[in-house]
Amino acid sequence: MDDYKNKLGSLADKLKKEAPKTPIQEVLPVKVTAAQEPKVQFNNRIPKGLLKRLKAAGLDEDISLQELTIQALENYLSQKAEPK
Repeated sequence: MDDYKNKLGSLADKLKKEAPKTPIQEVLPVKVTAAQEPKVQFNNRIPKGLLKRLKAAGLDEDISLQELTIQALENYLSQKAEPK
């Protein structure tokens, strides 16, 4: 028991002598994300074959069906807006 008290006593003395080491934190800039337009649900019925082609195109380009649909609609509307 005395040995245990001696070890604890020396540990307490050691802790009193040494200044505590404070960890240095890495400061990183805050990521600023562009404000996104809120999304709404858009349901539409399309032919089954077209859906299969859309899914295959999404797999080939490694993008989601949602993103593929958004791109297709944006391309269509931008082409319609161009004067002929």
